[in-house]
Amino acid sequence: MDNKILTDSKFPFCPGCGLGPIVRSMSKALSESGYDPLDVVLVSDIGCCGIVDPLFATHTIHGLHGRSVALSSGVVLGLKDVEKKVIAIQGDGGATIGLQHILEAARRNINMTLILVNNMVYGMTGGQVSGLSSCDFKKERGIPDSSPPYDICELTFTAGAAYVTRVNSHKVLTQRLREAVTTQGFSLVEVSSLCQAYGVSKTTDLKNWTEKEVELRNENPGKQKSSRELVPLIDMDSGMGSQFRSDLTGERIGFVIAGSAGGGVQSAAKVFAKAGILSGLSVSMKGEYPITVGTGFSVAEVILSKQEINYTGLEKPDVFIILTNDGYEKVRNRIHENAMIIADSGVEDLVHPNSQRVNFKQIGGKRGAVICALAHFVVESGIMEMEALTTAISYGRHAASLLKAISNLTGIHAVQ
Repeated sequence: MDNKILTDSKFPFCPGCGLGPIVRSMSKALSESGYDPLDVVLVSDIGCCGIVDPLFATHTIHGLHGRSVALSSGVVLGLKDVEKKVIAIQGDGGATIGLQHILEAARRNINMTLILVNNMVYGMTGGQVSGLSSCDFKKERGIPDSSPPYDICELTFTAGAAYVTRVNSHKVLTQRLREAVTTQGFSLVEVSSLCQAYGVSKTTDLKNWTEKEVELRNENPGKQKSSRELVPLIDMDSGMGSQFRSDLTGERIGFVIAGSAGGGVQSAAKVFAKAGILSGLSVSMKGEYPITVGTGFSVAEVILSKQEINYTGLEKPDVFIILTNDGYEKVRNRIHENAMIIADSGVEDLVHPNSQRVNFKQIGGKRGAVICALAHFVVESGIMEMEALTTAISYGRHAASLLKAISNLTGIHAVQ
């Protein structure tokens, strides 16, 4: 296996940015420590540090601002192979936002390394100072804030980290990184870095504005948590093996279920997905709704397939289940001429040659309408046994009311 940690991608950083030397030192430290690229998981988040992903030939994960340590902790605790090395990288802004994640990882002595690139500014949003900006740096910029920065090294060390260091000179960076990545338990390397656009622009000036270098080894680190005895979700026996017959024609069928918040769209989609599993099919399900959660649209996608689902994208859904105007407005641009539409009779302006309209809200009520529409499709299409759906419903909290709702479908005919 090629031991080349970096790809051939061009560095995307501003000229003179400190991230270039840091990335090279990371690569050298990992190589010198004997790590193969596929032995390393690199986790980044938002900010200038977040654009390092394409530079590394390792496994990479990209997350939200300040969350790289939390994501890394989850990766470490879920890994079966404890020889893999998990590295988080974030800036001082991300570290300030995710400070509690860092302290928790140190307290639990999670077996990972955090590389904290401290250029003392939010470089992507205009150069605002962060919680790690030194008092001298703020004073030099005319910022009237005398509150001291977090001493992230002292905080992390006190919390229980095994190894902590602050590096202001790139001359010792590779050696300190090598110490960190070979340490068992939580290690942190805070690297003082240049930002030509908004921060310190000369290496010789770093010593004037940064905190003093430190290197600390903890004789009494936190009790190490490096892995757990976990069964992968995909291997777990949920008791939902194939119990019923499926008459799915074709290899797979994709559904879009569209309604409004509070209408039970997501829970009904999960029930339908479970019914697919009970019918011996491979299933994927995902939901979409606005950040307000309690208002606006609610949309779910479900794929049922005879084969394993390696791609969960649904560019051209086969069936649309539409319950409300909110849902219709969200998905109407995805409807095509070959789609099948099953809609509540109250949905306005919906005209399609292959549509069925039923007053599902009257039959099932607000929360039962979606499951009634899905039950209607099951009956009309014969895609699975109705008992698969009712069994899936019986696993849920609202089983009695939902089962009663779909029982009201008897004798109801679609309005074309």
